[in-house]
Parts: sequence; C-alpha cells; structure tokens
Amino acid sequence: MGADNAAGKPQQGFELAAGDFAPQGPSKCFDDDGRLKRSGNVWTASAHIITAVIGSGVLSLAWATAQLGWIAGPTVLFLFSFVTYYTSCLLAACYRSGDPVTGKRNYTYMEAVQSNLGGFQVKICGFIQYFNLVGVAIGYTIAASISMIAVKRSTCFHEKGHDNPCGVSGTPYMVMFGVVEIFLSQIPDFDQISWLSMVAAVMSFTYSTIGLGLGISKVAENRKIKGSLTGISIGTVTQTEKIWQSFQALGAIAFAYSYSLILIEIQDTLKAPPSEHKTMKKATLISVATTTIFYMFCGCFGYAAFGDSAPGNLLTGFGFYNPYWLLDIANAAIVIHLVGAYQVYCQPLFAFVENTAAKYFPESKFINNTIEIPIPIGGYQPYKLNFFRLFWRSIFVCLTTVIAMLMPFFNDVVGILGAFGFWPLTVYFPVEMYIVQKKIPKWSTRWISLQILSAACLIISICAAAGSFAGVVHDLKIYQPFKTMY
Repeated sequence: MGADNAAGKPQQGFELAAGDFAPQGPSKCFDDDGRLKRSGNVWTASAHIITAVIGSGVLSLAWATAQLGWIAGPTVLFLFSFVTYYTSCLLAACYRSGDPVTGKRNYTYMEAVQSNLGGFQVKICGFIQYFNLVGVAIGYTIAASISMIAVKRSTCFHEKGHDNPCGVSGTPYMVMFGVVEIFLSQIPDFDQISWLSMVAAVMSFTYSTIGLGLGISKVAENRKIKGSLTGISIGTVTQTEKIWQSFQALGAIAFAYSYSLILIEIQDTLKAPPSEHKTMKKATLISVATTTIFYMFCGCFGYAAFGDSAPGNLLTGFGFYNPYWLLDIANAAIVIHLVGAYQVYCQPLFAFVENTAAKYFPESKFINNTIEIPIPIGGYQPYKLNFFRLFWRSIFVCLTTVIAMLMPFFNDVVGILGAFGFWPLTVYFPVEMYIVQKKIPKWSTRWISLQILSAACLIISICAAAGSFAGVVHDLKIYQPFKTMY
C-alpha cells in the first residue's frame, strides 16, 4: 500500500491492463503488480492483528462476563473467537480475485468487495468500514484518556486515601492524546508502522498480563470465586436493565474481536511466496488463539475477583487500588498501545481519502507534490512531506478528539462500535465474497451453512446495538459536556 505513487497507481513501466495481472517474472525490487517488493511476514501480520485486537476492548470483558454469567460468558467469548477466525480465513481467501496465487490483488477491503460483489454493496461496505474506523479512533481517544486519568487518580488515592473523590477532568488528557496522534499520523502508510505495531503488541501483553495477575491475586485474597452461573442478579439491577446490559455485553465482546475491517490492508503488506492467504491464515490463527486465551483469563478472573460489581474498565474502574505503581505501569502500557492501535486502524482511512483526492485532482500540487526533508541522524532516507496529508490528517485527529470530549462513555461506545461493525464487516461481506470467489452453488449444504452463520450473527448484532443505544440514552440523562467525569 505504501509503495505506490500518490494516486495509488503502479510505478511507471509496470502498467497493467485491467485483466492482465500475470506475474512479471522474478524481480528483486518489484512484485507481480509493479509495486515495490512487500516485506511483511507471518510475525509482522500477527503483530498488526494483535495490536488491533487486544485493545481497549479487553478491559471491558470482566464487566461483560458479569452480565452474562459463568455459563454464557466464556461460551460467548469462545464462539466469537471461532466466528472471527473462520470468517477471517474466508476474507483472506478474497485478497486475490480468481486464482489465489496469481490473481488480481485487492489492496483494500472495499476493492475486495468491488471485485467480488460490486454494485451498491461497495458503497454500503465503504460507509460501514470508514464509519467504524472513525468510531474506533473516537473510542481509543476515550480509552487512552481514561487510562491517563487513572494514573493521576491512582497517585491521588495513594496519597490522600481511597475515600477521597480525586475528581479529574478527561478533556486535557484527550487533547494530549490528540497532539501525539497528529504527529504520528504523518507516517505515510502501513508499511512504515510495523515498529509501532510491535511496540503496541508488547504493551497489550503487558497490561493484559497485569490485569490478569491482579485478578488472580484478588481471587486469592477473597479466598473464593465470586459470580453466578447466570450473571448479575435481578435486584442488583431491574429485569429490563439485565436484558439491556446483557445485550450490551455482546457488543463489548464483538468489539474486542473486531479487526476484519483492516485485514485486507494488513494482508497487502505480506511478501510472497508463500501465497498471501496462507500466511494470513497462519497469522490469524496465532493472533486469535493468543488473544482468546488472554480474553478468557482476563474476563473470567476479573469476574471471579469482583462478581456482580466488576468494573466497566478493569484497570481504571478502581476495583484494584494497590500496588498503585503496578496499576500505573498497566495504564501507561494501555496508553502506549492505543497510540499505536489508533494508527493501525486509521491508516486505511487515510489512504482511501488521499488516493481518492489524487484520483479526482491529479494536477493539484497541494495534493500530489511532496517536499523531501533530510533526517540528519540515523542514516534514514529523507522524510517526504505532503501538505494535503499534513492538513487533512491533522483535521481528522482534531475532529475525533472533540467528539470524544462530547461523548466519553467507554462501555457504550465500545458496545455500539462492536454491534455496528461485527455482522457486516466480520461476517456478511466475507461470507458473500467467499461464496462468489469459490462459486459455491446456491442452496448447497455449504451455502446454507454459511447463510445460517450470517443470519445468527445478524441477530446478535441487532441485540447488541439495542443494548448499547439504551446505555447511551441512560448516560445522557445525567451527562454534562466537558465536565469532570472521573
């Protein structure tokens, strides 16, 4: 994705006709589509996926498990992991149209939909994908500010006691996060953020491990496992609240597994041979298996530690107070991780806007011209400054930051994003594209099985969306913009 020119076209001298995507023969510098050699492998892809998957969603899993109970909670977690892995493999098979080794490459999720389904479905897919990416940017801004606030409050509680309210406004911390993202958003494309993904993946394991360790220690301290088979009990909440919160928990779990919307973009960074879909399937298996183990431990031990009172955010809800320095390390790791995850999710959106602008305004110097700025240290190549990229990405970060300030509801936002993106992006489009790609006959056993899977996931997404919107309506009754929330 990053090796093409500003308009997203093949390099000069490697122009291909619309149907002519045959390999160009061995080349040290270029792939079969005329773009610079891709260098990604199973480990860089796994790092990208883990960075995207083990995000802020893991912190709400104890709360989600508390709503569902010991039977439904782990079962739903496992089912979501299985569905995510299976449909991701279907989607990976659609990276190339036709032949899985020599077919035409689809550089983005939307291009894959265009090649396999076409028509109005492409517009629907684009709207859902990019709306979801904007939502993730907002959600990660909220989550990062909450973790920064938690560091401040943790120190306050340590110095002044747990009974002190230690109220902190989230607005300055969202602004700080936004400033950092404006700077990092100038990294041109996916190929150049592998190092950021590696750092973020390490951070995600760090805070997940700390959360797991604190949960285990809390269970040992309590000398019993809290919780019930059916989750939070009627009386603690009303029957209506129980239903809505159970639905919202489905959205939170769906969000915790969502990364399909950037899978094709990650796959486009992989070198071949071996064929990209084989490498992507291995990376998906490694990543989903790893994250599921973490999710099971974090969700289950968090619920075992706190039972019905499990906080909405395991490391910032202050179910834990000590050791305060360990909490600070965990929350700092969350912030660093979210800094990287923000970029991993936003790069496809950045590329789409910039390539579209270059396509419609090929003569614009503002959009297409770059200025080389020498980097005096480290022997790096000059940085290519593009004024359109600088302007529009900065505006995007500012807008998502302002929206996050206006609606800082962590669990509700997570639930809405999970519900809105899970069925169409993780299930429907991969299933439909795979059916077309493999020419699966209508009403065959496999076709019917895939449609049943899609229909079941649609029902889950509708329920999750209803529960999450009900949560937003409830929160808005007592909310005042830009006021102290924590």
